[in-house]
Amino acid sequence: MREWHKSSYSSNHGGNCVEVSEGPRTFVRDSQQRHLGFLSFPAREWASFLRDVKDDAPDRS
Repeated sequence: MREWHKSSYSSNHGGNCVEVSEGPRTFVRDSQQRHLGFLSFPAREWASFLRDVKDDAPDRS
């Protein structure tokens, strides 16, 4: 059984969120439409995606 988690920036009040399950392949799904399935990425590609997003993210300070 895979464990799914949401970003710490997500609220528990029904907002639009994605859930992630990490392992040899990373699964990503819509928290409101779980029945539609998930996207699957090799762990290396997911790590590269996160690096790119963080490098391009605006400064929050």
